Amino acid sequence: MKRVYVVAGLVVATVLGVQAASAQTLKTIKERGSLSCGVSQGLPGFSSPDDKGNWTGLDVDVCRAIAAAVLNDPSKVKFVPLSAKDRFTALQSGEIDVLSRNTTWTLSRDTSLGVNFTGVTYYDGQGFLIRKSLNVNSALELNSASICVQTGTTNEQNVADFFNGNHMKYEVIAFGTADETIKAYESGRCDVFTSDISQLYAERLKLANPADHVVLPEVISKEPLGPLVRHGDDQWFDIVKWTLFAMINAEELGITQKNVDEMAKSTKPELKRVFGTDGNLGEQLGLTKDWVTRIVKAVGNYGESFDRNVGSGSKLGIARGLNQLWNKGGIQYAPPIR
Repeated sequence: MKRVYVVAGLVVATVLGVQAASAQTLKTIKERGSLSCGVSQGLPGFSSPDDKGNWTGLDVDVCRAIAAAVLNDPSKVKFVPLSAKDRFTALQSGEIDVLSRNTTWTLSRDTSLGVNFTGVTYYDGQGFLIRKSLNVNSALELNSASICVQTGTTNEQNVADFFNGNHMKYEVIAFGTADETIKAYESGRCDVFTSDISQLYAERLKLANPADHVVLPEVISKEPLGPLVRHGDDQWFDIVKWTLFAMINAEELGITQKNVDEMAKSTKPELKRVFGTDGNLGEQLGLTKDWVTRIVKAVGNYGESFDRNVGSGSKLGIARGLNQLWNKGGIQYAPPIR
């Protein structure tokens, strides 16, 4: 059986059986009453627990925003800490509903793991952390260096590409977890610690004397980080994708945690669509009309989450850079809600 819709002047036929089959993840989460979200084992700014087990971070906010959109409660999230090695298996097996864990979007991961990346929460790049006492000012001065790196990440191949491409010798010392890697670096087992630059800032905070260490200026790779879902459920893919897009669009439109209720009263056509007072865009996702309001009330817009967790309002103090909105000099951009 088919139902025919007219969307923006186009006739779209939807096979009802396929549409129903694609709604399993949403149905399962609603029946369970909570979202299962895969996160890191503790990366400040992105996903880390405090001493009471309360999780915070940019990746954590994405999960709370999804829970707010789906369950109307950002606290209904079970956070599952995962190593780089185990993160994809947990998603593939159904242990988690979404992986929001500083994970780089690459072609091989997108095509060989049975997963879909839903967008980019953070545009990153790989770099190097080194002791100031070594008086090294550039990664091009690292010939014959020993380098601590975490296994199961894109970092190993990037190091090989950089050093071989610049005809430099190097030694890799690999470890299973981020904590093991940074501890090995601090104890002097290697000259350099390499990872995504955002992670270098986060891990540097764990060192006894963070000010004694510096991130070198070179960025040797593209590392677009974002959440993933399993193949086979397009509705769930759309919900996770548009949750992130809603946060980005909210910042662009000036919608914040403080003013969301007032903005929802607007008569502007664009805002009426966003807040569900005109049309049924939320319902097309399988959500309620006020889905964007729920998201922004829970975690704020993208800029608020960025500043609070990794930006100017955080201990990391990372500049927005590429993660600034497209109309403010960055490349962060979301399709419109219409």
